[in-house]
Amino acid sequence: MPDTSETILEIDLRALKHNFNFLKSKLKATTKFLAVVKAYAYGSDAIHIAKKLETLKVDYFAVAYANEGVQLREAGIKTPILVLHPQPAYFDVIIDYNLEPSLYSARILELFLKVVSEKNKQNYPVHIKFNTGLNRLGFDQKDIAFIAETLEEKSELKIISILSHLAASEDKNEEAFTLSQINLFDEIATEFDKKLNIKPLKHILNTSGIINYPHAQYDMARSGIGLYGYGNDQEVDNKLQQVVTLKTTISQIHKISPNESVGYNRKFVSESEQIIATLPLGHADGIGRQYGNGKTYVSVNGKKALIIGNVCMDMIMIDVTDITCNEGDEVVLFGKFESAEEFAKTANTISYELLTGISQRVKRIVIED
Repeated sequence: MPDTSETILEIDLRALKHNFNFLKSKLKATTKFLAVVKAYAYGSDAIHIAKKLETLKVDYFAVAYANEGVQLREAGIKTPILVLHPQPAYFDVIIDYNLEPSLYSARILELFLKVVSEKNKQNYPVHIKFNTGLNRLGFDQKDIAFIAETLEEKSELKIISILSHLAASEDKNEEAFTLSQINLFDEIATEFDKKLNIKPLKHILNTSGIINYPHAQYDMARSGIGLYGYGNDQEVDNKLQQVVTLKTTISQIHKISPNESVGYNRKFVSESEQIIATLPLGHADGIGRQYGNGKTYVSVNGKKALIIGNVCMDMIMIDVTDITCNEGDEVVLFGKFESAEEFAKTANTISYELLTGISQRVKRIVIED
């Protein structure tokens, strides 16, 4: 482990391997595994994460946008890459870098088909997204006839998979809704195969789906947040390992008297003598103002220290009155000992938002096997 002398995001590839193997163990040997590495691999480092997963023989990667796929290709990633939300402005780039778009509407299908035809491509790999209840992106079941008609006797595109996305697979109270999505996807898959006379891969499960609805794993399953150590369930979280740890160091320690204020807008005023430590990170690094004013704590030498006053752009102040510490000591915001999920809950948000919000100016340190 490196000594902490600045703000760093520590990325543990050993934990990534553990999580991948755990999630794979929930699937049949024949079920393919798609790893979601969008948004810098959930705020970590997409290139290091993807390279590690490629050595573990992952079957597919998924990114949100074309430029994310381009970064992986330029880093040497050879594994197929699905672009979940392709934009027409980047269709040429998608083709140039051999990325595979998820086509989700009549407009997107027709525009991509046109670009592929202009480039004289044959059997270009694409995926067809269906909406089964999330109501975000996707064709409806009634659009199957249009897809079949549009692609009839055309060889420009090769449909690799059809997919959908569960809306609430982590919520046991929404089991009936989730099952209705799976049942609808069953109907879509059957009709699609029949109308187009093909049998592409099918996939609908996300991380929580893998855990809670393994019967619906079809030919492939997708995992994003689970790879990074969060399963949307405490029991599952206990079996996963957190991949990233956000650490920093104490820049300065102040002793303040009663009725002294700390930080902008004087949001904290001491009632007694207190000892305050300043940390070199703030809302420009992804720790927003919502974490300030006594809502959230960090770990200093194994003890909890509350964030006090408003979080600044580049600094945070914490109360270390009852903690033995010195300038230069390590401080852990979240990671292996305090989860990002628990940290995020203090500000009424979720681990996804916290993790993906960590600024790229925070130095990444990768721990290899």
